[in-house]
Amino acid sequence: MKETEQKAIRWRRENLSKEELAAAVIDALRWEYPGAACTLDYNQAWKLLVSVRLAAQCTDARVNVVVEDLYARFPDVHSLACADVDEIEKIVKPCGLGHSKARDISACMKMLESQYGGCVPDDFDELLKLPGVGRKSANLIMGDVFGKPAIVTDTHCIRLVNRMGLVDGIKEPKKVEMALWKIVPPEEGSDFCHRLVYHGRDVCTARTKPYCDRCCVSDLCAKNGVQE
Repeated sequence: MKETEQKAIRWRRENLSKEELAAAVIDALRWEYPGAACTLDYNQAWKLLVSVRLAAQCTDARVNVVVEDLYARFPDVHSLACADVDEIEKIVKPCGLGHSKARDISACMKMLESQYGGCVPDDFDELLKLPGVGRKSANLIMGDVFGKPAIVTDTHCIRLVNRMGLVDGIKEPKKVEMALWKIVPPEEGSDFCHRLVYHGRDVCTARTKPYCDRCCVSDLCAKNGVQE
């Protein structure tokens, strides 16, 4: 890239407020990934709870395969709540951390049945009371299941918003979430985070050099033209 082009890009970026930068990034990603959605398969809220717990340190693609066997054996909240933890672990073991994930899934289903009538609560604070559910999982449920404002700060989100300059050197998930709430319109948060996942997997990658030459936000990104 020529020096004059780099200066023009830098001038544009530096003259945008965080809110303006966020709006521009959101628009660009919406255009690039119009159909972006959660990549975990589910058709009921409790299934998304199970899948998001299994997805920790595991790919969504593998989770989607494993849960087919899990739901064939335990097709509802009640049967999964009554299941022996060892039985659950045998099925979910391919997702890694089988014992802890099976224990959390069992405890979560038991709590759903005993305290929430077998239904997933649509309140953020109530979701956080469920075993194995943290802020990331609770936000995913709120946004995807209940259509409420949500910001899911997974590894892709944290990496990309730092690179783009939407946040400045913040790596703690909750702090990133709080910073994004200030600049991302509530109605945009859930879809924005899904698009960050797509973009992070395909373009702004973690394990290879980012493909800045085909990035739809390259003219907005704080890393554009910066040698890493």
